[in-house]
Amino acid sequence: MKLICSQSDLNSNLSLVGRAVPSRPTHPVLGNVLLIADEQAQTVSLRSSDLSLWIQTSFPAQVEIGGKITLPAKTLNDIISRLPEGEITLTQEESDTSTSLGDTGEGTLVRLISTSGRYQLRSLDAEEFPELPTVEDGESVLFPLEALNEGLRATLFAASNEEGKQVLTGVHVILSADAIEFAATDGHRLSVVKTLRDRSEEGDGEDGEDGEAEEAGEEGGEVEKFEVTIPARALREVEKILGMQNQEEGVKLEADDSQVIFELGNRRVVSRKLEGAYPQYHQLIPQTFTNQVTVDRRQFQSALERISVLADSKNNVVRCAIDNENQEIFLSVESQDLGSGREAMSAQITSDEPPEIAFNVKYLMDGLKALSSQEITINLNAATQPVIFKPLGGLKMTYLAMPVQLRD
Repeated sequence: MKLICSQSDLNSNLSLVGRAVPSRPTHPVLGNVLLIADEQAQTVSLRSSDLSLWIQTSFPAQVEIGGKITLPAKTLNDIISRLPEGEITLTQEESDTSTSLGDTGEGTLVRLISTSGRYQLRSLDAEEFPELPTVEDGESVLFPLEALNEGLRATLFAASNEEGKQVLTGVHVILSADAIEFAATDGHRLSVVKTLRDRSEEGDGEDGEDGEAEEAGEEGGEVEKFEVTIPARALREVEKILGMQNQEEGVKLEADDSQVIFELGNRRVVSRKLEGAYPQYHQLIPQTFTNQVTVDRRQFQSALERISVLADSKNNVVRCAIDNENQEIFLSVESQDLGSGREAMSAQITSDEPPEIAFNVKYLMDGLKALSSQEITINLNAATQPVIFKPLGGLKMTYLAMPVQLRD
């Protein structure tokens, strides 16, 4: 195998696939990156996997002799990232234990030559590297880029990080003929976003015409209703890829009983699906409220950022008091070790008997960052019941945060 590529191309693609390389591989070859040089297509593909997540990407290169090898991911990335801009030549060479240049890679050396120096790395058998999964009989849908971006940005933060919660470590996606719904919860908060598949019908609300949605569905294989829970880890990689490339077409998703495959141009992200029934989250959202507060989101967020400096690291709690008479809300924190703080801001309040309520500062801050409008509404009942945050205009989003029980 012999190829010539640019340092920048190899570096950016190595950084991407490196995110699926396990820190403690169960098999030595999983600590490597599979490199496939295609002489006919004049491309190089990189693949990594921890057997739960696969990432594959490809880029143009001058391939003189095709082949495939595996190289230690961390070492290769550390070298390439430090090399200067310019051409890099990779050549697979025979070593004492190999029998031919076209060997699968075990026992062979790969020479790497740049404008500043040369290196040699030992390869493991490429045939031992796991194949990229495929979907033979399953669902296939096409996600509009804007809808997917919005859905991920507004829900990924709310997924659980606790592996013991399994199904809650993912984002639940429901796709129908005209809309896509994303939902994530960790048991303390919930974020739900609903967006139309055809963004040109956004002004018509939820019941807009199918329009381009039907066309998009036909390209991706239209289904009446499609539900899947996808690990947040895989979706974060999809989100990063979307931010790296200028993709005009939608993102294709294929799924069967065990896995999902995202196709993003010349890149693929493959992940195992999360098993188990996702919570019936719609039942958790109250429909009537006795108190409503409308506030400037940025002003509220800035006040929280300032006051959170003094939040007790043990409980991270901020208290919120609503003054209906003076149309103000007050934020306060107390820390036995650091001191206390208080912030006030104007608001539009409709309330009978507004309760004093407390929140985990982090949960409140995360939700405010995801709510994209200038003003938001805060709907609440008693101090121990769920509180609903919604943007005024723009994205159709519902953010639920459970209050913290106050102990005086």
